[in-house]
Order: sequence, then structure tokens, then C-alpha cells
Amino acid sequence: MKIKVKEKTYSEVMNLPQDKHIKPWKQLFIMRLLLKIVSLPDLLATRFSYKKIGMERLNKNEPCLYLMNHCSFLDLKIASSIIFPRRFNIICTQDGFVGKRLLMRLLGCVSTKKFVQDSRLVRDMIYCFKKLKSSVLMYPEASYSFDGTTTVLPESLGKCIKLLGVPVVMITGKGTFSRDPLYNNLQLRKVKVSADMEYILSPEEIKEMSVGAINKVINEKFDLDYFRWQQENNVKITEKFRADFLNRPLFKCANCNTEGSMVGEGTTLSCKACGKVYELTEEGFLKAKSGETEFSHVPDWYAWERECVRREIENGDYKLDVAVDIYILRDTKCLYKVGSGNLKHSVDGFELTGCDGELNYGQSAASSYGLYADFYCYEIGDVIVIGDSKMLFYCFPKVQGDFVAKTRLATEEIYKLFKSRQHEKV
Repeated sequence: MKIKVKEKTYSEVMNLPQDKHIKPWKQLFIMRLLLKIVSLPDLLATRFSYKKIGMERLNKNEPCLYLMNHCSFLDLKIASSIIFPRRFNIICTQDGFVGKRLLMRLLGCVSTKKFVQDSRLVRDMIYCFKKLKSSVLMYPEASYSFDGTTTVLPESLGKCIKLLGVPVVMITGKGTFSRDPLYNNLQLRKVKVSADMEYILSPEEIKEMSVGAINKVINEKFDLDYFRWQQENNVKITEKFRADFLNRPLFKCANCNTEGSMVGEGTTLSCKACGKVYELTEEGFLKAKSGETEFSHVPDWYAWERECVRREIENGDYKLDVAVDIYILRDTKCLYKVGSGNLKHSVDGFELTGCDGELNYGQSAASSYGLYADFYCYEIGDVIVIGDSKMLFYCFPKVQGDFVAKTRLATEEIYKLFKSRQHEKV
């Protein structure tokens, strides 16, 4: 999906006024109906079905917190269909409002920033529950999965649920990743999609539970592996482009350990450095064309890359230093292209410089548990996003290479290292 872009200098963007905070709007029935109607073609195309589990526990007019796993653009269409006709507000990232602020407000969307501490969001959610008598739909993973497994969840989720004190319902999409994995450049596969909608926590249960116990329940519900789901349910993906750009998450060769040499094209993943070739089978397995298959399961390969990144960090060898085109999200009018610069990442955090010396932004490793990163973002390119409550910097690498997945893994592992050292001091 494209976004409105304007070119301005960094100083011009810095002088722009920020959008004033607006409290959430009540979602009108006509907008709920519109969402359902607009969602119908894609749901029919995927032969969508769903089942309810324990939903009789939710009273007819009782607001609740809907949590949903996040794998593709289809997620909102699924939720809009199965929540209907209940009123619900939608937690949405600020960039989703660009160029369509009025529509998003009418749809009941509530603006926030990914991986940025935002106490105002909790107040907005309370306003939805208490004042608007509305449920809230939230994707706590914040970013799409790269490898079909769960993206890291915020530690604050249990505390937030405890504070809200409303029933929690889990919506789990099945087949959404297989139909439209993020790495595959928006190429849709023919896959049947379904969902479960399950009542998992009542206000009474939440009141009696500790924050840790709540997080444990939520983490168990989000413990998902969609390549495993495909394999166990014998879902065949016959499209000849199924391995296109698989090098984005699988950026390091499991045979020769070279980074940036992988090429995902057609049905194969190959290494330009050593020549090894793997087929991504119709059943979702990786199979070496010759020799040993180091990892037959994509998430296992991705987990191995995480271990490699962790060792680099522990040994003091990890660093990112890449030339980038810089865009800024300052308001919801457009995304501003402000020039070029350099993005660095290390155990100390991020450093972004550029725009003819005007820009010098630092972000500590302790500031975020995860990273807003995306493949083929707004049909511009792969992106790494950093920033704070005032603005976000969209950094598009200017050189060829698979930087995004490794940087996300490194951000998560550096944060874990920081937290473990904090615990050691206590």
C-alpha cells in the first residue's frame, strides 16, 4: 500500500506543528457495516470460516479487549467480519492515518506509534471502554511476523490488561500468513483462511491474577508457528513465487555462514557465495537440492540467525552502518522525504545522522523492546523505523542488502541483554 509523500528540508519539517491529540470517536453502525462489506470479497476468496469458543461468557453489550495475532492485511477484515455488529475501536499506527484522517476517525481508529512508550494510548482505551461503551481491537505484536512465528510481545501488556479490567477475547487467524507472508512482496497465494474467537479472561479472573500470570496466559495464546500449521494441516502452496524474497528473513547462509548472499526466487532459496540451493516445497519445508538440509523449517533457520546475532552482540562484533534515505512522519498529512544520511546500530542503540548535518538523532538500546521494521514498505523498499513520541524516522537503506531482519533481531537481543544486566544489579 502506497502513502502520500512530500519532499521538504529537515528544518522545514521540524518547524511544522504536530497534530493535536483527538479523543477516540464512537464508531457508527454504518461504518461497521461498511467495514464488513468491504471485507467480504477477500473473505469469500479465501473461503473464510470461524468458530467461537466460550463466547457465551461475554454479555451482549459488554465491552471487551480483542487481541489478535498480526500476519497480514487480511487481519482487520477478519476481525471486522466476526466482531460485527458489536461496536469496536481499532488501535492503529499513526501512519495509517496519513491522507485519510477523517475516514480513520469515523472507522473508530485510535492513533499510536509502534514500539514507542505511549501512556496516552492507555487513557484513550479507557475512554473507549468507559465513555464510548465500545470494545477495543488491538494487535499487541505491533509488527507483522517475518518467519510465521510470534513477534515479541510487550512486557507491559499484562499491566495494561490489569488496569483496563475488561474481558479479554483472543482472535487467532489461521492461514493468513500462508496466504500473504510479509517477505513475499504482496503476492497472494490461494489458501483457505479461518479464525478462532476465544474468551480467555474475565474481569474477575484478571482481578485475582498477577501481571506475570496474565502475561503467561497471553503469551501461550500467541505461541504460534504458521509454517508448522501449514505442514500439520497439509496445506499445499503451489504458487511458483512462494520463495520470492525469502532471503529477507533468511539473510544468512546456513551452509557457509555468509550474510547478504541469499537469493529467494521462484520456489528456491540459494546462496551466491557457496552455490547451495534449497527448495521451499509446496508443504512449507526447506529441502537442499544436494547435500545436507541444515534447516528444513523456516522458523528454525530464523531462530539460528537470532543465536548468531546474539553471539555477535556478546562478543562485541555486532554493528550496523548503512547509508539511508530518510523520511519523517511528523503529522498525518503525509510522509516527508527530507534527504539522506547514515544509520548506525550497536549495543548502545541507534544513531541517525544526515540531512546536510542538520539531523543528529540518538536512541538508546533501553528505549524499546522491539523494532518497527518492514519489507517493501509503502512499495518504496525495506525499512527500519526509529523515533519517539514527537516523530518517527523511516530509514530506507540505499545499498542492496538484507539489513531489516538482522536489525530487528539485534534490537530484541540487545534489549534482553540490557534487562538481564538490570536484574543482575538488583
